[in-house]
Amino acid sequence: MDLALEGKVVAITGGSEGIGYAMAEAFAKEGCKVAICSRSQAKLDKARAQFWEMGYELYTKSVDVSEADKLYAFVDDVKNGLGGIDIWINNTATTVVKSILELQLDEWNQIMRTNLNSYFVGTQAAGRVMKERGGGVIINVASFGGLMPPMYRSAYCTSKYGINGLTRMSAAEFAPFGIRVNAVAPGTINTAMQAAAGRSEEDVKRVARNFALHRAGEPEEVAKVALFLGSHMSSYIDGVVLECSGGKFLAQDCDTAWQQRR
Repeated sequence: MDLALEGKVVAITGGSEGIGYAMAEAFAKEGCKVAICSRSQAKLDKARAQFWEMGYELYTKSVDVSEADKLYAFVDDVKNGLGGIDIWINNTATTVVKSILELQLDEWNQIMRTNLNSYFVGTQAAGRVMKERGGGVIINVASFGGLMPPMYRSAYCTSKYGINGLTRMSAAEFAPFGIRVNAVAPGTINTAMQAAAGRSEEDVKRVARNFALHRAGEPEEVAKVALFLGSHMSSYIDGVVLECSGGKFLAQDCDTAWQQRR
C-alpha cells in the first residue's frame, strides 16, 4: 500500500535506538528524508552507519533535548538543511525508579525537562515551521504509563499524562493550519528503557502474562503505528492517544484465556 510519504521530511528526537530508530528506519523505507537527534554521538554514528549499509541517508545531530535552545536549533537545522519539516516526532524519555518520598526535586525536574518540556519545545518549533508550509503532522510518543501508571515512577508517569494533554490541546490549536497532532502510547516494548526501569527479561515475561497478546512488543510494531499516523491513511484522526500495548491489562485476568485455551 502506497502511504504517499515519498520525499517527506521526518525529524525524530531520541532517534538513535529503540522505538525512535525503528521509526526512522520505517520512514526511510517509505522514501522519506530522515533526521534524528540524540545525546550520544556514538549512537548517532552507529545509526548513520547502519542506514548507509541499507542504502539510506540519515541526518544526525547530537542534542540534549532538555536544553531548549539546542532543540530549537535542531529544528532550524532540519528546516534549513532538508527544506522543511513534514512530520515531527517527539520521542525522548528518561525515568527514575523511586518512591515519591525518596525522589529528589532535581531528578523530578530533569525528567520533566526531558520528557515533557522537550515535547512542548518540539511541538512549538515544528508547528511554526509547518504553519509556514501549510500543514504537517506531529506525533508524540506517549506511554501506557500515562494511562495506567506503574509503581515508583511518579515523575515519568506525570510527564506522560502531560503529553496526553499537550497532544489534545496542540491538535485543537493547530487544526486551522492543516497540522494534525496525535500520540502513540506504547506498552511494554523490548527496548533499553526496560532495563533502565530495572526490569529483567523474566520481569517482562511475568508482567506480559497479563497482556491479551501475552508478550512484550517490538519497536518495529510501534513504528508501524507512527507510519499510519504520519500518512494520509489517518487524515481524519486528530488529538488521539492511540494505545499500542498488546491489550495490556485488557482484563483483570488476561492469563486465564491462555491457561484455558483449547
